[in-house]
Amino acid sequence: MQGENRNDVKFGFTPQAENWNGRLAMIGFIAAVITELVSGQGVLHFLGLL
Repeated sequence: MQGENRNDVKFGFTPQAENWNGRLAMIGFIAAVITELVSGQGVLHFLGLL
């Protein structure tokens, strides 16, 4: 397998960075939904921001 190593660290707008950004956004959204279901409050109210 010659070519580019997919595990190399690259900075900027790369496909790998965009994949990680999307994955972390999905995890954050699910965490917000679970927080709302468990506490019965919105996330901002739960954190005391409202």
